[in-house]
Amino acid sequence: MSAEDPATAARRRRFAEEARAERPDLALLCLLVGAETSPPVPGDTDPYGVDAAQIELDRLAGLLPYGARGARGWASALAELLGERCGFAGSSADYPRLESSVLQQVLRRRRGLPILLSVVWIEVARRAGAPVYGVALPGHYVVGFGDPAERVLADPFAGGAPLSGRDAQLMAAGATGAPPEAMLPVPAGPLETVLRILNNVRAWAAARPERTDVALWALELSLLLPSHPARLRFERAQLLVQRGEFLRGAAEMDEYAGIVEGVEPTAAEAIRHRARAARALLN
Repeated sequence: MSAEDPATAARRRRFAEEARAERPDLALLCLLVGAETSPPVPGDTDPYGVDAAQIELDRLAGLLPYGARGARGWASALAELLGERCGFAGSSADYPRLESSVLQQVLRRRRGLPILLSVVWIEVARRAGAPVYGVALPGHYVVGFGDPAERVLADPFAGGAPLSGRDAQLMAAGATGAPPEAMLPVPAGPLETVLRILNNVRAWAAARPERTDVALWALELSLLLPSHPARLRFERAQLLVQRGEFLRGAAEMDEYAGIVEGVEPTAAEAIRHRARAARALLN
């Protein structure tokens, strides 16, 4: 990890501990991701808006009608509250904005990417006792209620519009080219969801070469998750070199080469060659 100030180090430790909890708190993990995007307010007891966001999720859950029954009843109640009354939804204009991946900002603006709007739905529903789960379709993210076999799905990005199982299959097939019958919507866990959010942040930063700072913290949080693609270590090493941290980047390339050498010796040698080239940039 890069050198960190004490507040950042403490926040990262909290993220890592929560990610390894028996039941990771999806909202807290997303809020800790959001805490990376803005400097703290000096002297504020809630400098990153984490507590305020949790309180807002509690407040929204308290607005749900008492006694909702059945998967369809819950889906309808959430759509009426969050989609119609509160105006949570998304549009194409939300995709280029980093705050669309920040839960604190999505709660404030009531706009965001499909996955963040779905997190709002999941966390509000969960607090009210609804049987809810996320569904990570290729290219889109929605929520489900009840037994996954029922396929009672809603699209928070569209204000909570209902989706049939067939709708979800066609949506996924359109993104992948696979036959619709092969695309079965399955629940996504908190860590899978958080990694996907971080991937979105990295994609946002990749389109903006001047924002290597954002790419770096998104990679570092991804590496704190108990399960993540090994290649992220190499991506971080490359990013360090890109940022001018040649020695640290080269050292991490050598470490990664040692990991892959047993299965891909040719790739390992190519990585070591890049490490040597990075060190040569100091001359």
